[in-house]
Amino acid sequence: MIVAGVMSGTSADGINVALVRTSSAEDPGSRHKSRKGAGRDGEECRSHTITVLGHAEYSYPARVRAAVLAAMNSERACVANLARLNFLLGELYADAVLATERRFRVRAELVGCHGQTLYHQGEPQAYLRRKVAATWQTGEGAVIAARVGVPVVSDFRPADLAAGGKGAPLVPYLDYLLFRDDNVGRIVQNIGGIANLTAIPAGAGADRIVAFDTGPGNMVIDAVTEELFDRSFDRGGKIAASGTIIEPVLSRVLGQKFFRIKPPKTAGREEFGREFVHAFLRQAGSARKEDVVSTATALTARSIADAVKRFVIPKPRSNTKYSFREMILSGGGVRNATLVRMLAECLAPLGVQLRVSDALGVPSEAKEAVAFAVLAYETWNRRPSNVRSATGAERDAVLGKISYA
Repeated sequence: MIVAGVMSGTSADGINVALVRTSSAEDPGSRHKSRKGAGRDGEECRSHTITVLGHAEYSYPARVRAAVLAAMNSERACVANLARLNFLLGELYADAVLATERRFRVRAELVGCHGQTLYHQGEPQAYLRRKVAATWQTGEGAVIAARVGVPVVSDFRPADLAAGGKGAPLVPYLDYLLFRDDNVGRIVQNIGGIANLTAIPAGAGADRIVAFDTGPGNMVIDAVTEELFDRSFDRGGKIAASGTIIEPVLSRVLGQKFFRIKPPKTAGREEFGREFVHAFLRQAGSARKEDVVSTATALTARSIADAVKRFVIPKPRSNTKYSFREMILSGGGVRNATLVRMLAECLAPLGVQLRVSDALGVPSEAKEAVAFAVLAYETWNRRPSNVRSATGAERDAVLGKISYA
């Protein structure tokens, strides 16, 4: 089946579309064979073929991005505008899928759309005398289905929340299918708006995966760059390369509670959005603007490396059976050469070599869109695709809701 995966990240900078051909050993008439002993809790692992046929990226119009960011940060939201935004994003996602189909001359049979996260609260909190967890990804699936003419799977995260999980991360399902290796332990690191990792021990079953959000990815770097230089991002990390890290500021920020919490854990603009950035800038005081961007970049690199050291690398490290030798990097952060250099330097003392997912056949900027194509495919076939060891869910869950054309 050919599936279009659609992803809009926490940075709210635009839409990624990946056209993916996929099939599974569990499909009727399949000739694939499942690998024994690889699945969650020792069950058989589904053997998939996953081929990326093409991918494209489309920026949000400036006014749309402003509306999305306003909806994320607003304590008082206009219900009418939120409803309109939901339908408008559905139209934009449909336009992006159709444009990608035309570009690569490929027709999708199914769409998997993550939508735009406006709010994510993975931990239950008191509300009207009940404790509830909540998440909201907007972008109307019914609109996409009507415009593209095929069924759409959307709203993936609530099913995991309902099963007692945090609703994130969901991409570890794809990471496990693509990057598990019998001989090499791998850490699959995505750097989008938020940075998240999936640690897969050599030869491991999915029940031994460790996956969580490590902290800010591009989000804080972009916000600081926009505030200080009136640019939406630090292209290639050139500003950061010209600055010097403000070590006292970096140390104070890395001492915050989030970085010490054991996984599973998730993060978003609620943790690293506008308020965090304002506090970060206040701590930097009158430092050179280039130094502030360099420090924000180092925050992402060091928080990732610290998370690996705290929660992934086994102790004692002499247990080579569970050692990790590679980090597979993906996401928009790959384009920031300074960030990649800083991360490589932080990982070197841990014996972890940095690689980019493109070298393993997965375009680094399209991996999350590919993930939601695969998750949609599993949902269409009524199969669960949350990884309980990653989200903390109490049971397997079939993710998403289907809108028919």
